[in-house]
Amino acid sequence: MSDPVLDIEDLQVEFRTEDGVVKAVDGVTYGLRKGEVLAVLGESGSGKTVHARAVLRILDSPPAFITGGRAVVDGIEVFDLPEEEMLDIRGRRVSMLFQDPHTALDPVYPVGKQIVELLRLRRGMSKRDARAEALRLLERVGIPSPEQRLKAYPHQLSGGIAQRVMVAMAIALDPDILLADEPTSSLDVTVQAQVLELLRSLVAESDMSMVLITHNLAVAVSMADRIAVMYAGQLVEIGPAKGVYAKPGHPYTAGLLRSIPDINVREERLPAIKGTPPNLLHPPSGCPFHPRCPYATDICIEQMPPLEPVEPEHASACWHADEVER
Repeated sequence: MSDPVLDIEDLQVEFRTEDGVVKAVDGVTYGLRKGEVLAVLGESGSGKTVHARAVLRILDSPPAFITGGRAVVDGIEVFDLPEEEMLDIRGRRVSMLFQDPHTALDPVYPVGKQIVELLRLRRGMSKRDARAEALRLLERVGIPSPEQRLKAYPHQLSGGIAQRVMVAMAIALDPDILLADEPTSSLDVTVQAQVLELLRSLVAESDMSMVLITHNLAVAVSMADRIAVMYAGQLVEIGPAKGVYAKPGHPYTAGLLRSIPDINVREERLPAIKGTPPNLLHPPSGCPFHPRCPYATDICIEQMPPLEPVEPEHASACWHADEVER
C-alpha cells in the first residue's frame, strides 16, 4: 500500500464556550491514499467539517482550538508550520470546496476577476495569461459560455454554475487533495448529480485524492472508494465503501442504511434511529452511541470501544460488531 498523501493521527479539536468545553473532534485517525475518494459520513454536529477545517487551520480561534494529534500532508506536519508556510499548503497542496458557493464567492467582484486574482497571486501569471487560464478552467468544469460567465457577479449565477466556479478555483493550483464539504447540499437533485459527476471525473483525470464530506450515505456509496463514519466527534467505522454498505460493523451505520428509501418497497414511514445525538457539553459515558443503541450492554455504558478490524481494511468501534454484521 502506498504512503498516504494525508495522514491524520489522533486529531482533537475543542470549542471553549461560556457553557463549557465541547470536544468537536475526539481522536480521529485515518490515512488518505493517492487517487482515492474517502467519504466522511455523519449527521450535523458529528465533527465532519471541523476535522477538515482543522487540516487547513482555518477554524475560528477562539472558540476552536486544535488540542492534540497530527495532520501530515505529503510528509509535512501542518500543525507545526508557521502561518506564512501554510500558504503553500492551502490551495497548492490541499484545496477546499465549501458547501454554499454564493457565500464562498466575493459578492462585489465578477467571478472572472476573482479567478484571475488567484492565478496572478499564487501562480505568478500575467493578467493576460491568467485570463486565458481562467477561461480554460471554466471550460474544464463544463460551464457554458465561459466568456460571459467571467463577467458575471456571483448573484447572477445559478447554484450549479456557482459551484462549478468554486470547483474551478479549487483546482486552479493543481492540488494533490480536495476537501469537498457537502458540495451539493444546497443544490437541487439534478444539479447535484452533475456536480458529483464532475468531481468524479476530475479525480479520475488528475489522480487527485478527495475527502468527500457528506451526510448522504447513498452519495457516499456511489462516489467513494472508502467510507469513514463519524459520530459525536469520533470515528466509529471505516472501510471499503461496498463492504460498509453490504455489512456494516457499527449500529449507527446500520441505522443510516435502514433509513435509505427503497423505491421497490412501499413503507408508511422510514425506519429511524431512536433518540437524539448527544449533548457534547455533557457527553454520555463509554460509547457515545449507547443511549440510542439496540445492542447496548453494561460494557458499552462503561467503556469506549477501540476501533478494531472486523474485516480486511474494515474497522469498527463497537463492542458488538459481530452482532451488527449478522
